[in-house]
Amino acid sequence: MNMKKLALFSIGGLLALTSGAMAHPGHGAAQDLAHGFMHPLSGLDHLIAMVAVGVLAARLGGRATYMVPLAFLLAMIAGGAAGYAGLPLPMVEQGIGLSVVVLSIAVALDYRLPLTLSMGLVGLFAVFHGHAHGTEGANAAAFLPYAAGFIAATSALHIAGIALGLSLDRFGAKSSIYLKRLIGAAGAVAGVMILAG
Repeated sequence: MNMKKLALFSIGGLLALTSGAMAHPGHGAAQDLAHGFMHPLSGLDHLIAMVAVGVLAARLGGRATYMVPLAFLLAMIAGGAAGYAGLPLPMVEQGIGLSVVVLSIAVALDYRLPLTLSMGLVGLFAVFHGHAHGTEGANAAAFLPYAAGFIAATSALHIAGIALGLSLDRFGAKSSIYLKRLIGAAGAVAGVMILAG
């Protein structure tokens, strides 16, 4: 099996293991570290958006490789704290769905946005993801372990996205762009489906 087929097979398998959009509160128990860790891995919306952040960070290279995911994590923590405190945030589900569409399109088009713009964009979307986690975690027996779990899983997904982005670039420019377009288009379609409910 050649590397292109292996990459596509791996991505398809990963997507097949996830369920649909699960960002909204009330879809399952939010009790501890394990639940917090599994939450970002259990919803296609979280998986696509967080891996896309890593791919985009790898595309920018240099210090953006860690600054862009760090911006996402810090904004997600702020959004999570707001959700946990019960502070309202309008259109959380729409913001999450839009993050999947926009970040996927950025991957598909192989965008190379300036660092500050990239950090601002992912940070904005991260607030919505964090708010959903924090709202769900408000009913947790112990919120801090739950929060630590979803922060750890988010970090792992960012690292996976960085590794994916760097791996795709090793296929050569033409193949890399083709694969990114394919992955980004699939993510954008999933995002539209999430927005459509």
